[in-house]
Amino acid sequence: MTTGGDTLTGVAGGPAGHTPVLLKEVVELLAPAAGGLYVDGTFGRGGYSRAILAAGGRVLAIDRDPDAIAAGSALQAEFGDRLTLVQGRFGELDRIAQERGFAPVDGVVLDIGVSSPQVDDPARGFSFMKDGPLDMRMDRRGPTAADIVNRMPEGDLRRIIAVLGEERKAGAVVRAIVAARDDHEIERTGELATIVEKAIGRRPTDPIHPATRTFQALRIFVNDELEELARGLAAAERILKGGGRLVVVAFHSLEDRIVKRFLTERSRARPATSRHQPMTEARPPSFVPLTRGAVAPGAAEIAANPRARSAKLRAAVRTAAPAHAFDAAALGLPALPAFAGA
Repeated sequence: MTTGGDTLTGVAGGPAGHTPVLLKEVVELLAPAAGGLYVDGTFGRGGYSRAILAAGGRVLAIDRDPDAIAAGSALQAEFGDRLTLVQGRFGELDRIAQERGFAPVDGVVLDIGVSSPQVDDPARGFSFMKDGPLDMRMDRRGPTAADIVNRMPEGDLRRIIAVLGEERKAGAVVRAIVAARDDHEIERTGELATIVEKAIGRRPTDPIHPATRTFQALRIFVNDELEELARGLAAAERILKGGGRLVVVAFHSLEDRIVKRFLTERSRARPATSRHQPMTEARPPSFVPLTRGAVAPGAAEIAANPRARSAKLRAAVRTAAPAHAFDAAALGLPALPAFAGA
């Protein structure tokens, strides 16, 4: 669970404190009730889970990071068997919920992005503010950011940084990276940040560090975050009961666009696409929006946690209609290269 994903912090979407963003708004829209079943798909340090538990609900808390699950033991000791902790991906939250008897559920909350403990620990390699190994893996599995930086073909690396980092100077950045890695492997966050800064340049008036977008792109790619978000939204649609609520907090435009498209597409009647159904048959909406557009933090919250300023909350209530077929392309996920391995 993130506590603020503003890229202006220079940690590529990372939070500062441990206070969950938009907590009041999340709780109001999720409307947890005593005895209800809820999935916190991005447990982090349990801010949203605690609020749901305090309202009397039962929580299935999922997190990719084993450290987050281990840290949840204190909350579990406080609330007992009303909290179930599972290490896993929220893209599989429907399967996880079914396996543990949490189906269907009354609510799902997702807080997308990197968590504050991950950013605050230099050994995890998410931030360039403190030097550490170039890792960035949320679940400590699979290729690291160093693997991508040192072994991804130049053209593929340029596309990753341009698309996922929305970096206009991706070409200059990648040329500098390739020149450096031809001499030796890039293994530290500090070294990569320096390479990017020299390639782009930095003026005193620049609002963010030049490496911010490159680090964001690598983190998203390493953890397959956009695909995971799309899978998680579809999983929530499948597991929510009629009247159940979905609340999602995102921290940058790539994430928020996916959430917006998903809820827009699911909240309007569309012609059925199956060849077995007549084209005049409408596919009923599976969600009804609870918010008009995105909800942003207020001035007081931003003052207390500046990294919250880019947060956007969207919420919807599940109808009784069947879940729609999952179509990642319809959500606008970008086509990205695959990593062939070391």
